[in-house]
Amino acid sequence: MIGELHRGEAVIGGSVSFLRSDRVPIVDYVGMTIPTKSMFVFRQPKLSYTANVYALPFNWTVWLSLLLLVLGIVITLSVALKWSCTKQKLKTAVWFDVTLLAFGAVCQQGSSFTPSNASGRIVTISMFVSLMFLYTAYSANIVALLQSSSNNIRSLNDLLNSRLSVGVDDTVFNRFYFPNAIEPVSKALYRQKVAPPGQTPRYFPIRDGVEKIRKGHFAFHMETGVGYQFVLQTFKEYEKCGLTEISFLHVPDPCLVIQKNTPYKKLIQIGLRKIHESGLQMRAVSLMYTKKPICTNKASNFVSVGIIDCYLAHAILLIGVIISLSIFSFEVILWRQRKMINNDAH
Repeated sequence: MIGELHRGEAVIGGSVSFLRSDRVPIVDYVGMTIPTKSMFVFRQPKLSYTANVYALPFNWTVWLSLLLLVLGIVITLSVALKWSCTKQKLKTAVWFDVTLLAFGAVCQQGSSFTPSNASGRIVTISMFVSLMFLYTAYSANIVALLQSSSNNIRSLNDLLNSRLSVGVDDTVFNRFYFPNAIEPVSKALYRQKVAPPGQTPRYFPIRDGVEKIRKGHFAFHMETGVGYQFVLQTFKEYEKCGLTEISFLHVPDPCLVIQKNTPYKKLIQIGLRKIHESGLQMRAVSLMYTKKPICTNKASNFVSVGIIDCYLAHAILLIGVIISLSIFSFEVILWRQRKMINNDAH
């Protein structure tokens, strides 16, 4: 089209064009006809996808207070038991038993060790009651956080450092602007997530890209006016909640182009101005382009807990199993060595 305008084979371009410095000497831009907007659109991931939800219910002051409370209970209970056992000439409870009892109280679990004196039992009852309220508050916050979405991805740099996959609408201007990005973050985003070395560039038809957005953990760069039409057709009501936009292309709206120095330039400019002032342009835009869907039913959304939501619990369990098996293996080896030494001695 630009070539035909430059050679004088056409007077008015059949399609709008983005304003570029290398085209200014050969064509004339006469008006911004379509206020288009191309952005990365994605559903904000679950909070557990970007943060450790098990540490979020309390701030650091509450965690510190909880630690000091448990330490104070362990010390108080140990002193009470030691004084009672010394008075009655009984075997003193070891620190490990008292610590295990306090840890079980934090997790609302029992212990095989139970204080026999009155002072120790009073401390134990107070410990279970105080920690019960903390446990209830913690559990209630965890349930709410597991159903919450994150709001941490707000810029291109956040998107680059996130675990979201990225795709781009397969259009001519996207295939031009993305490989020729100048800003460091934009270049890194293209090289790391859009077209990684040795992989096929991730350009998709807009319908496929919107479907990937619906499934989650995917950011798709598209023309929002067209893409949101597919969102209205395919998304459920609660899936429209949490849609976020991040701008990548910082370019003016596309303009109508005409032949350079054509005598019809003034007439075309006046005609476009009348179309804009009469409201015909805005009416056509409102009919052709769809606005961002409004979230109207967020409260009915229920999100099932996945493996990523409880990975920390599984990691702690796995670490505990590994440590216990390692200690058990060490004890077996030590027992066999002692047995061999005793046999040699006899």
